Amino acid sequence: MKILKVKNLKVELEGKVIIKNISFEIEEGDTLAIIGPNGAGKTTLLKAILGLIPYEGEVKYKEGDIRNYLDEISYVPQKFDFDKSIPLTVREFLSLTSRKLNGSEVDHIIKEIGILNLLNKKIGEISGGELQRVLIAKAVLDKPNLILLDEPTTGIDIEGERKFYELIKHLNEEHKITVIFVSHEINIVYNFSKKVICLNKDLLCFGLTEKVLTEKTIKALYGEEAIYHIHDHAK
Repeated sequence: MKILKVKNLKVELEGKVIIKNISFEIEEGDTLAIIGPNGAGKTTLLKAILGLIPYEGEVKYKEGDIRNYLDEISYVPQKFDFDKSIPLTVREFLSLTSRKLNGSEVDHIIKEIGILNLLNKKIGEISGGELQRVLIAKAVLDKPNLILLDEPTTGIDIEGERKFYELIKHLNEEHKITVIFVSHEINIVYNFSKKVICLNKDLLCFGLTEKVLTEKTIKALYGEEAIYHIHDHAK
């Protein structure tokens, strides 16, 4: 079943075209990576999909206007800004979920995501990697069908990044959550996405990751001077 359809999407802000000619469809259960150089419009694309900024074109979710289904969608931004002096514990933060879940459901998700040891800590005192896991737990507690992640592992070390995406893969496979994520790590994209969008204001490629993300495509995105080890990947 098609869960998201984007057709002829264009975003223009203050007279400047940010992205244009963006058309793609994804199926329920897909994991879609969005890649491209800095300034390519990756975050803009996510915000347009969510209806957070004005756009031209169509964004359909299950054949309807996506803005009518926002209760089925979770968004984890690249940077979560909040007042770290607020004495809010992780447990209290998670209790702000919009869904009414029973205690066993909450406990299961907390253990599954591996944040049981964080519950009584102040949210302003945990590390960046721990905060990202808490944000994922918050997103999953809202029981979404679709999660959008904007470079969620920025500032996290390589091992932490891999563990994070293993968690995302688990949520996709076990909870049947469709995932769209922005990343700049080619190996992560190869290992954790089924489909990929190559974006640089225009749509340069879209399709199955292992088929369309070639050395030629990567050079077109990042330039001849960029060297990537794209041969060493295993789905």
